Amino acid sequence: MAGCQLVGNSVFYGTERRNCHCQLVKFSGVPLFYPLLNVPLTNISASLSNEGPPDGYRKNVGICLVNPSKKIFTASRIYIPNTWQMPQGGANKGEDLRKAAMRELREETGVTSAEFLAEAPYWLTYDFPIKVKDKLNRRWGTNYKGQAQKWFLFKFTGNEEEINLLGDGSEKPEFKEWSWRLPEQVVELVSLVSQSLI
Repeated sequence: MAGCQLVGNSVFYGTERRNCHCQLVKFSGVPLFYPLLNVPLTNISASLSNEGPPDGYRKNVGICLVNPSKKIFTASRIYIPNTWQMPQGGANKGEDLRKAAMRELREETGVTSAEFLAEAPYWLTYDFPIKVKDKLNRRWGTNYKGQAQKWFLFKFTGNEEEINLLGDGSEKPEFKEWSWRLPEQVVELVSLVSQSLI
């Protein structure tokens, strides 16, 4: 495992970078963290293993959906003010992760017209904030320390009329509004959310 010290409970719920010795790489003109070996593990870490996530972490998939203009789909949470994120959700036991990503995308956004482009080569793990850990574990009947996410990149191939924040009706809606944002805007949004949480 490798990682850097990032404080927060998810990529979009806010993450503060502290003492991070990560190398930055470019993807669509946006710098992304690339974890290095021998960096102390802390609140968020990355596992370069293709195997499952570390013990004690709930399997989760994250979806980066891009449109033909290379803008990223983001949506604001209903019950967490001023919080925007990409679709994400838990993977069922034994479920193929790519299929889980498509299922979560459909459940949360109604989108079924998406072409798989890439899968992150590592798991990103984070610990639940103390305030919500017990609440989530009671709801799920589990004892997770946090979540391990595997991220997937999909290209949106449908019409915007397909996007429906009520999802496919199988789950309770999570989002109240959505927008397409440039990668730089998404990074800036994460920074603004992080600052508001400090």
